[in-house]
This record gives sequence, structure tokens and C-alpha cells, in this order.
Amino acid sequence: MLNTDDSAVPSPALLKVLQGAVDLHVHSGPSPFPRRLNHVEAAYDAARIGMRALLIKSHHHNTVMDLLAMEAQLANAPTAVFGGVALNSEVGGINPSAVAVAIQMGGRAVWGPTVSAAQHIAAHNHDDGFPTLGSNLEEKEVSVWDSDGNVSEETVRVTQLVAEADIMLTGGHLDAASMKALFDTAKENGVRRLLLHHPDFIVNASDDDVEEMLKYGAFVEHELSMYHPDVPAPGFPIQQLVDWIEKIGPERTVIDSDLGQKTNPLPVDGYIHVIGQLLDHGVSEKDIRQMICRNTAFLLGLEETI
Repeated sequence: MLNTDDSAVPSPALLKVLQGAVDLHVHSGPSPFPRRLNHVEAAYDAARIGMRALLIKSHHHNTVMDLLAMEAQLANAPTAVFGGVALNSEVGGINPSAVAVAIQMGGRAVWGPTVSAAQHIAAHNHDDGFPTLGSNLEEKEVSVWDSDGNVSEETVRVTQLVAEADIMLTGGHLDAASMKALFDTAKENGVRRLLLHHPDFIVNASDDDVEEMLKYGAFVEHELSMYHPDVPAPGFPIQQLVDWIEKIGPERTVIDSDLGQKTNPLPVDGYIHVIGQLLDHGVSEKDIRQMICRNTAFLLGLEETI
């Protein structure tokens, strides 16, 4: 039995809003970093609020392998669980072969470079728990560019594989210029499900950058972890999230947890607290369900249209 936050008990009205949510950003284990729960526990805990599905993200390995290894334990889980692969140095960077393996095994997501992106390495060049260049995980920088300054052949092929499988591609923690090049290539090759992670954290995309990425069809993600009082950093005020929703619109906004780490709240407790705050700040139930249920289901391939 997981030790849940006793204060995070949803009212019947809040539970109705949360029912059917799809969390695209769960950091359950196994992982090189300490995790509060494993994938099976995450699937069962999600039933507390009737979640429809989870997407398990690791910066370091193909999570589809985890889920297949746990297949018997997940057979009767109340919440569907999916995986994918992040294109960091641990899987060979922008590696079409790693993407092909993940897709063939049932992967639903390809994350652009996160901990291997130059933007991430620059942001985390101190000891804050993330691997950096020279760390004991042997992290190396990964780029979408080739030596001539063009989008690499490997990057082009990855976008083609994602398009053929009709799964989600994210910009990871790339800088805005690199992410726009990735999304432009992806759009040209027919990728329909694109996601920009936390533009105001690590990525630091400008309003113009975000506007350009919206034109490629991307959705903009914000994480509950960044607005929860029990998560030390970055500790954004809830009004910042409200402002983003008003600026981008709920039709293109995604809200998910980015939780599962050892010292942080459980993903479900993040939903209960932060979504409750959004309701208190005047965001409508309809708009919240658009952002946590419908947009997320489309990106995960559970729905053909939004």
C-alpha cells in the first residue's frame, strides 16, 4: 500500500473532473534515479481518480521493455500503461534503430533529447540530481544537427519512423532553434502528434518560439510538479499556469504530472492538489478535461481526433 498524501482526497466534484485523465509524464521505476513507486504500483494507484492511461518516461532507457517484463503484473491493472524511448546518449542519441525497436515493441512515444540536450546540460551544470556532461552516467551531448549545420539524416529518419507508426514525438529539452527544426522536419514527414515540454523551464522558449511551434501542430505541456508546494523546484505560482492556459488556450495545452520521484508527491496526489487549485482560480471543468483527458488521449494515440 502506497503512503498517499492524507490531505489529497478529492471531493466528488473534483473526482468527476479527474475521471479519465491521461498522464503523459510519469517517472515511476525502474530508473537510475530513486523512484517512489514502480510502474505496476503507478497503474494501480491511478485508479484512485479513475485515470484512463499512463505514459512512463525514462530519460535513460526504453520503458516499453519494462512494461513487457511486468506484463503479468499489469494484466489486471485498472489503468492502461504505455512506454517509449528518449533519444539520449544511453540509447545512442538520435538513433533510428532504438526508435524502431521501441515502436516494434509497442511504444507510443519518442522523446527528443532531454538530459543529453545541450540546453539541459547548460541548465543543470551543478549538482541538482540530473546527469550532466562528465557524470557517472557518462552523459554526452546529443544534437539534431550534423557537422554541416543541417538537420541530420538520423533525425530525418526518426521523424519518418514516428510518422509511419503515428505516435507522439516531443521536443525533449532541446533549445528552441533545434526544437523548431525537429518539428519542421517532423511536420514535413507527416508526424501528427507533437509536444513541446515546459517552455518556461530548461527549454526557455520565447512567446514567438512557442507561437511558431504551435503552427507545426504542437501541443504545449505544463507539469503539475512545477506547481505543487511539496516540490522544491521550480516552485512556480499557480497563476503562472493560469496565464499560460489563457495565452495558449486549452485546445492546445496539455497538463500532466512529471511525478514519481522518491521525494515528491505521488502523481495522483499532484492531480488532486493542482487541478483543485486551477478550479479555485476560475479555470472551467470543461477546459481542464480538454487539457488532461482529450488532448492527452490524442497524443497517446487513444483517440484519432481531439
